[in-house]
Amino acid sequence: MTTTTRPHSYESRRGIILLFIGLVLAMLLASLSQTVLAAAMPTMVGELGGVEQMLWVMTAYILASTIMMPIYGKMSDLIGRKGPMIFAILTFMVGSVIGALAPDMTVLIVARIVQGLGGGGLIILSQTIVADVIPARERGKYMGIIGAVFAVSSVAGPLLGGWLTEEVDWRWTFWLNIPLGALALVAAITLLHLPKGTNSKPKVDVFGMMTLAAATASLILVASWGGNDYAWTSPIILSLIAATVVFAVLFVFAERRAAEPIIPLGLFRHRNFNLATAAGLLIGVAMFGAIGYLPTYLQMAFGEDATTAGILMVPMMGMMLISSLASGWLVSKYGRYKWMPIAGAVLVAIGLVQLGTMTPETPLWRFCIDVGLLGMGLGVNMQILVLIVQNTFPNRVVGTATASNNFFRQIGASLGSAVIGSLFAVRLVDIIGERLPSEEALAEVGDIASLTPHGVLELSAPVRDIVVHGYNDALTPLLLGMAPLAVIAVILLCFIKEVPLKTTVDRDIVSEAAPPDVTP
Repeated sequence: MTTTTRPHSYESRRGIILLFIGLVLAMLLASLSQTVLAAAMPTMVGELGGVEQMLWVMTAYILASTIMMPIYGKMSDLIGRKGPMIFAILTFMVGSVIGALAPDMTVLIVARIVQGLGGGGLIILSQTIVADVIPARERGKYMGIIGAVFAVSSVAGPLLGGWLTEEVDWRWTFWLNIPLGALALVAAITLLHLPKGTNSKPKVDVFGMMTLAAATASLILVASWGGNDYAWTSPIILSLIAATVVFAVLFVFAERRAAEPIIPLGLFRHRNFNLATAAGLLIGVAMFGAIGYLPTYLQMAFGEDATTAGILMVPMMGMMLISSLASGWLVSKYGRYKWMPIAGAVLVAIGLVQLGTMTPETPLWRFCIDVGLLGMGLGVNMQILVLIVQNTFPNRVVGTATASNNFFRQIGASLGSAVIGSLFAVRLVDIIGERLPSEEALAEVGDIASLTPHGVLELSAPVRDIVVHGYNDALTPLLLGMAPLAVIAVILLCFIKEVPLKTTVDRDIVSEAAPPDVTP
């Protein structure tokens, strides 16, 4: 076999740095959109008069972005990255303008759907483009920076959203995306000099897209509505569960027959892909199941205000940033990586066990240590799993592989957040209802499901103590119960085969031998 290497005309050091800055801007757009609205939400829904539709503001974005991830990944493999990236940025900006001008909740939800249609591509394509220009051996430090962007936005998003809402107007949480999007768009147009896709006239897997969208939508609605809006045994939830199964089966059937499947079933013939994807899904469940409720827990169980609760989460995000950068640098320097996601999953398990044994009497410094351990584990784990997946496949299918991995992780995140929220709400009502000593105490508390931090502080001391401990006992066992998920991830990751990281970019190698196929 003979191989020749094409000149890397688009891979000068300066060109890569400028390109990466553009990709970081694109990632910042997508990651901020998931956090910046958190602080603005009460004001936003109050002004637009749609408190009962508040859940849809977040669900609409998650649903649209999750569905689009595999589609962007596959299309970018077929037609190249530049067109889909420009489309994703423009779509996200259009959604932001609609959101900024929204006169009511319906238009706001539509805006979030449009944002999600672009946001799913921003995440996937940024990771994939890095794989197009950076060999896997050097890619770790770049992936570490991408992980750090998520960590920074997790802290900066709520703080920025709160400041804009209080000092300017909540609509600026949407207008903010326009200058960022414009910079990312200019970078995409001028700096993306990448190889073209593998097929100028692709056969689009329309049936696969439709069945995947239907199955994903049904599953996320089950996770979002089950136990909250509808009982788990209600006809609506049972119908959605049945729809999830039916459309999932139809999707598998579609992928077996499609010329260019959205998620090729051949991906699942690769051990490292299966193990890394399964571990990422489990860690995603644990991550979002915990992160989503810890700030509220600090307010209800410890009596902290919203700003202080946000500050107390900084150790987690700080350690996530540091460990993400450090792990990426170590991978690039030494080329060894298997131990990192294993160590990360162990730290996640320890952090969840520690958080799961907290009480309202636990000192806050211990909470900071515990969430710091959790953040360190997540920072070491998440981006390295993406690198393992990318190193398993040739670059002509790396977009599909990256998107599929992120798709299942996002499914895990949605399930974790929704299921933990549902179980917590049910447990909270039951525990506090059982512990209140009299009808008078129950009347003082009022609607248990509508408790607010300010309302808890106004309760009489004996009743407040019952509510605070009830809140703690409703949530902490669920955090403890998620620790086995991280342990299972540790076991799975032990079976990862540490394949040497590639030192070249596959697209630039012209070989007489065809790269391994992923189709069934």
